[in-house]
Amino acid sequence: MADFNIRDYGAIGDGKTNDASAIQAAVDACNAAGGGRVIVPSGSVYLSGTITLKSNVELHVERGAAIEASGDAADYSPAKLDPLPFAPASPSLTHQITLITASHADNIAITGSGVIDGGGRKFIAQELPYIHRMKQIRPFTAFLVGCTNITYRDIVVKDGAVWTLRFSGCEDLLIDGIRILNDLKLPNCDGIDLDHCRNVRIANCHIVSGDDCIVLKTCSDAGDFGPCENITVTGCTLVSTSSALIVGCENYQPMRNIVFDSCVIQSSNRGLGIHMSYSSVMENILFSNMVIETRHFDTDWWGAAEPIYVVVAPWTEKDTIGIALHIRFSNILCKSESGIVVYCPEPGHIEDILFDNVRVELNKTSKWEGGYLDLRPIPTEGLPKHAISGFLLENAANITVRNCEVAWGDNRPDYYHHALEAVNVDGLKIENLKGASADAAKYAAVWEH
Repeated sequence: MADFNIRDYGAIGDGKTNDASAIQAAVDACNAAGGGRVIVPSGSVYLSGTITLKSNVELHVERGAAIEASGDAADYSPAKLDPLPFAPASPSLTHQITLITASHADNIAITGSGVIDGGGRKFIAQELPYIHRMKQIRPFTAFLVGCTNITYRDIVVKDGAVWTLRFSGCEDLLIDGIRILNDLKLPNCDGIDLDHCRNVRIANCHIVSGDDCIVLKTCSDAGDFGPCENITVTGCTLVSTSSALIVGCENYQPMRNIVFDSCVIQSSNRGLGIHMSYSSVMENILFSNMVIETRHFDTDWWGAAEPIYVVVAPWTEKDTIGIALHIRFSNILCKSESGIVVYCPEPGHIEDILFDNVRVELNKTSKWEGGYLDLRPIPTEGLPKHAISGFLLENAANITVRNCEVAWGDNRPDYYHHALEAVNVDGLKIENLKGASADAAKYAAVWEH
């Protein structure tokens, strides 16, 4: 394999000079030679604007080397977007520049034990105690569109300014053994976004992120790439100020055949999530062999400490919603300040959900107020107060709760109520549910109405 060292193409590596043109020259030469490795050598920090990867190129960042995002938006190229004709622009995205990009490239990789620094701290407009207010324009650390045969291995990615690693319409993607270390106060800095992607394997990663750690979407702004499907996520450790693992909210095309297994989630606002906001289908989704810890936090961040959260509800009053079905949660241990939520504002959109061998232990541990439902982005007036039960099931069909357990810690606020509350659930099956209500003298363990 031929190597192309960026210093041979003029890279300075002083952390001040924009080395994007030198890095790009090495990438172009590697591609023109039929492929190989572009070496980012150790011992230096290479400041950069946009770098465009090309087919058959491996960007290899050596241990002790860093590519650091410039703080000047003028150093970046705009992300190449192609909105779906039948959908509005994604409400999440107003920042469409990128540090590392590729479009319809094949056989590309980012490897090594060095660092790719997304420079999020350079785009903070205001620092508040629990959240940063960000400049509107800020870069994706990486945004790959319509690419195939992609490998991310061993790299450290830190301080993403917005969605850190975004893949739209990509196929045959392997992400193995990487670390994403983001600022827990930085909004929208998702760890990994899989948008309209197929045949993806994510394994053995450690992700710390202010927003969702790993999120699957079918957005409206990157092209008509069809479903997001055939995805596995295994063996990851995750910390998030939002959701650790989530399917949605953007779902303009189907999302299906998804497996999450053997992950550990700590100190997150939500653990496992499914949130459908538009008219499509989410189906055949498995969550298994998890340990989850969730807690309350400042309400600038979505989430109310739900360890498991399945919500189908429109993003705005003008939107219509589809259906989420054939979803399984098995062998999951939860410690939380809130309970499991399955919710839709009307029947007919959630069907065939199984909870098997799921234990949830509720205990008030933080200083933050609880006792409410956080269904954002559903438009509501504030956060509606609501009793907290081990399981809350509302407007769903064919729900099975089998061999599950609800336990309560010593600190039980008055809003802790039932082991299970079911509202308008057609075809509810409860088999061997263990646990009483929070106050057995006051509430029934199971309440159906």
